[in-house]
Amino acid sequence: MSMRGRIATYPNGVQLLKWPHKEEPTRESVESEMKRFGYQVYDFQTVDPWFERSRHAHDLAEIRGAVSGVITFHFDEYPVTLEAGDILLVPGGIPHEVIVHGARPFSAFKGSQTGKRKVTEYGDGQGSVEDLARSRK
Repeated sequence: MSMRGRIATYPNGVQLLKWPHKEEPTRESVESEMKRFGYQVYDFQTVDPWFERSRHAHDLAEIRGAVSGVITFHFDEYPVTLEAGDILLVPGGIPHEVIVHGARPFSAFKGSQTGKRKVTEYGDGQGSVEDLARSRK
C-alpha cells in the first residue's frame, strides 16, 4: 500500500481517503468531498448493524462516501475499513464482500463515474439493493 497525502492506494487499485477535516462529517460535507473525484452519486444508503453483503463486483468504478458508522470491505487480498468521513474508490471488476462488524448502522453515499449502478453477483445477492427492497416489503 502506498500513501500519497491522505490517500492510501492498495495493489489492486483500491484507494482510501481518510477524512482530512477536524470536524465531524455531515451528509453535505461528505458529498462535497466526493465531487472532487468526478463521480456522480446515485444513492444514499443506511444499512443495519451486523449487515452483510454477499460477494459481488461493480462493473464500473465505484465510490463510497461514509457519513456515519463503520463498515469493512473484504477484498481477496485484505480488508479495508471505512469510518465516518472516509471515501473509498473501487475499480470496476474487483470482487468483494461488505460487512458491518458492529452494533451501529452504517450510512454512505454510493456513486459511479456515470451515475449508474451495474453489479455482477458472485454469491446469493444477500444484502443487494434488490434484496433489501424485497425484505422491507
